[in-house]
Amino acid sequence: MKKDTSHTSKKRNKIQVLDIVLLLILIAFAIAIVFPFINVVAISFATQQEYLKSTVLLIPKAFTLENYKALFQDGRIWIGYRTTLLILGLGLPINMILTTSMAYGLSRPEFPFKRSLIYFVVLTMLFNGGIIPMYLLMKQLHLINTIWSVVLVYGVNSFYLIIMMNYFQNIPNSLMESAKLDGAGEWAILFKIILPLSMPIIATMTLFYAVDRWNEWFNAMIFIRRGDLIPLQLALRSIVIDSQMSEQMNVSNVQVERFSEGMKMAAVIVAMLPIMCVFPFLQKYFAKGMLVGAIKE
Repeated sequence: MKKDTSHTSKKRNKIQVLDIVLLLILIAFAIAIVFPFINVVAISFATQQEYLKSTVLLIPKAFTLENYKALFQDGRIWIGYRTTLLILGLGLPINMILTTSMAYGLSRPEFPFKRSLIYFVVLTMLFNGGIIPMYLLMKQLHLINTIWSVVLVYGVNSFYLIIMMNYFQNIPNSLMESAKLDGAGEWAILFKIILPLSMPIIATMTLFYAVDRWNEWFNAMIFIRRGDLIPLQLALRSIVIDSQMSEQMNVSNVQVERFSEGMKMAAVIVAMLPIMCVFPFLQKYFAKGMLVGAIKE
């Protein structure tokens, strides 16, 4: 009994030491993640003189809102917000409808040509037609310089589709069979049984697609040339570039009108703050949706 007790105490001590080591590693990772973010926030509220003294800031001594004021005084940022919200409002429902309906169809064992279609979906993750064919297609559809060119060019993400399909496959098939015996069709099964049971994956995919749409800039740069339709990311980029050019032109002056590095950091905060506000409401679904959707039994 004494040997067993000593063995148990040694095992507990080993576990405690391991817990402390893991805790220290996690704290180090947390600092590595949080510290750059705090630095970005501090620089966005700092003056140029303070930034020149030390590029690594945690709490600015001379707190100022001039960087944000200069950023929001430019009318392009409001055009960017309007366009990005329009892309989000039009594109997100299209993404979710296409992904949900296709994932449900491919998750059913009796769906014809199911295996071939899954291979086709996986193939699109490895190869794509490229920019030129897509541009020619949008040109033939007369969608160049319209918001629909950005909305319709991105329909279904293959990776998100596979995750949602795996989640639907984990739902017991007996629920669908009993609903069919009661006379329910496929659409009724999808909306009345599958979707209410799939809120974790629905919330997760909604967050993923919302982030993709909010950060949209590449397709807009290719298809849109109108200044009144630029999304937020391109608007912030043009504002920051203009401020950098004006700073270089005024480098010989005693006082520089705009602090370009501070405006750049303010642009980062302005771009990611809305998504950061939405994420806490979907966080409780995020881990469950990703875990169940990524594992196929």
